[in-house]
Amino acid sequence: MKLILEEEVLDSILRDRSHIEETLRLAAEESSGDYAAALLRLRKIYHNSIRPMEHAYKYNELRQHEISGISLAKDLITSKPMVLFLGPWSVGKSSMINYLLGLQDTPYQLYTGAEPTTSEFTVIMHGEKIRSVEGIVMAADSSRSFSPLEKFGQNFLEKLIGIEMPHKLLERVTFVDTPGIIENRKQQERGYPFNDVCQWFIDRADLIFVVFDPTKLDVGLELEMLFRQLKGRESQIRIILNKADSLATQDLMRVYGALFWSLAPLINVTEPPRVYVSSFWPYDYAPNTSRELFKREEVSLLEDLNQVIENRLENKIAFIRQHGIRVRIHGLLVDRYVQTFKEKMSFFSDPELVFKEIIDDPDKFYIFKSILAKTNVSKFDLPNRDAYRDFFGINPVTSFKQLSAQCSYMGGCLLDKIEKAITEDLPGLLSSINSSKNPILSSCEATGCGEKPKNRYRRN
Repeated sequence: MKLILEEEVLDSILRDRSHIEETLRLAAEESSGDYAAALLRLRKIYHNSIRPMEHAYKYNELRQHEISGISLAKDLITSKPMVLFLGPWSVGKSSMINYLLGLQDTPYQLYTGAEPTTSEFTVIMHGEKIRSVEGIVMAADSSRSFSPLEKFGQNFLEKLIGIEMPHKLLERVTFVDTPGIIENRKQQERGYPFNDVCQWFIDRADLIFVVFDPTKLDVGLELEMLFRQLKGRESQIRIILNKADSLATQDLMRVYGALFWSLAPLINVTEPPRVYVSSFWPYDYAPNTSRELFKREEVSLLEDLNQVIENRLENKIAFIRQHGIRVRIHGLLVDRYVQTFKEKMSFFSDPELVFKEIIDDPDKFYIFKSILAKTNVSKFDLPNRDAYRDFFGINPVTSFKQLSAQCSYMGGCLLDKIEKAITEDLPGLLSSINSSKNPILSSCEATGCGEKPKNRYRRN
């Protein structure tokens, strides 16, 4: 009898989750045929038109663009959207994932507590049955796109864990929970390069939740480092002021202002990231707090998440096109270096001295200006000149052919293929996706937001 009463009390204080099901359209049947066909076309365009130039001009060895390299492009095509949770320790990251997935009081809920509890990088993904996967197994399985994590060493793999479960939301998205930032702990004490691992996940995330609570607003060196790593990803960042119902309204306003004051020096953009104020956990809001505001904020966050899911294919196409533009620019620059080197060489010239003069002062030979003058390239897309000093330090200029020699009777020319992919194939694929979209799949149908939201998640 006592047990029954305790269960009834618990049910009475648990929050209703029906709006999660409705906003994320978890009950809707989704046809995967069109998505799979478009993904196959994208994969074909990448492998036939972009990958050959990557290989011919060793794009993955250009350090300036390492985060947008070949492995990232291949991972992006095959992977689901990734939502990354970052922030100080014990701010509610794990509780938020438990709430979104309905894991509360189940054997596989993420452990939570007032002390630092999450010491692992936890990847929550879809599977046919509930089970945990060791990090060493995830890295060894090439089908999971986590094999590059082996480079961070065995100590890190012991701190990586995967959780698989049959969940409708996880069919469309993957969650990553991270260890909380502790300002008085150096990353060397963790036994693996914590910041480098965070960067790997940041580079692959479609949406990044940076979570705070009212008691942990101080910005230290570790948090500053995190926001430096997030530079250029502002469109993917969402700030969450969690546990908002633990404060009275007046105190909450002060904390909200303090949060902006603390983060302002770290986020140097015209339009700051969206801040959500609520309490993201399964239990009901505290009495005499702004319940309606918190509920609206929660629905807005869910709409953001749903938009990322519904636009996942457009995001992939947009990123692969941007990646193709960078690869094309790299190929044009290498071609120009090779051409200039051949023009300056004579029978009596010393090859090392000739190329040293070119690499030390590329502007003297109009290396970068010629690319801007002859091709449709923005000056803002040009890589750093110093990157090519490092690049040719490990890749001799004599090991590359000019673009004019990179043609075959059956395969065509590398430059023609990548330009066609950028200007015709990928925009055409994007248009076909947009024209075939069923308007009833818009998140606004479920939430009543009035207009179709814009895609703010395309990678820069």
